[in-house]
Amino acid sequence: MQAKETCPVSDDPGLMDKRSVAGDMGGKEDAKMLESPIEQYIESLRKQVEEQDPVFLISVVVALAAIIITCVFLKYFLTSKTVRSAVLLVGLCDSGKTLLFSRLVSGKFKRTQTSITDSSAPYKAKSDKGATWTLIDLPGHDSLRAQYLEKFKSAARAIVFVVDSAIFQKEVRDVAEFLYVLLTDSVICRNTPTLLVTCNKQDITMAKSAKLIQQQLEKELNTLRVTRSAALSSQDGSVGGSVFLGKKGKDFEFSQLPMRVEFLECSALGNKAEEGEADIKSLEKSLAKL
Repeated sequence: MQAKETCPVSDDPGLMDKRSVAGDMGGKEDAKMLESPIEQYIESLRKQVEEQDPVFLISVVVALAAIIITCVFLKYFLTSKTVRSAVLLVGLCDSGKTLLFSRLVSGKFKRTQTSITDSSAPYKAKSDKGATWTLIDLPGHDSLRAQYLEKFKSAARAIVFVVDSAIFQKEVRDVAEFLYVLLTDSVICRNTPTLLVTCNKQDITMAKSAKLIQQQLEKELNTLRVTRSAALSSQDGSVGGSVFLGKKGKDFEFSQLPMRVEFLECSALGNKAEEGEADIKSLEKSLAKL
């Protein structure tokens, strides 16, 4: 039987230290090889930057900053100016919206009838800047209001809410309900278009003043807020997705709204009817502020 050969085991501590050192160096070299591509790339970038003229580097940074600022400005301009360039005329049927639309656009009297679709035309504000808005007359019929409001509300820079001052006492509930829908709409509350409550037909003797109309609407809206909130809460335990009108714990006032609100008096017909001029200067002045 042949004896198996065995590898001699050295007891020399020096030799063992050399092997240990060699193993450590091999591990470090492997790690260095793994890191070297990234380090080499960073080092090459650093050298390239150092070799460049400082003036050139500054000009590159300035150019990049200019591009970023331009992009931000264009985004803001396109979303806030171009998209929201409409002035909406809304209100109940026979409040005088369509005649008011004609007076603002052409300055002329025009016989009108109940609208079943929207009408639009460019309107140039009577101011030094002379900004031009798209004036849109929305149908006032109850079955059409929601449809057309949904279509145009995102583009509204201002909303002209036309009220028939002569028969306001009879329509106060209907007027308040329509206003409530507008003022609790999440899109309108987010965009905060200017609200111009235009008390029309002031040429009629029995017409109510803008101040009285404001006071009565605040009371009616306060009552509506309570009843609507209670009805929604009883359905699913919450007040739904609409925005709460005004401030909680306080009686409603128009001053609590996030948008600018003005109450104006005007007469689209005028004192001399077809032959005379309309009394709409207060509305034109407010539209010039947009």
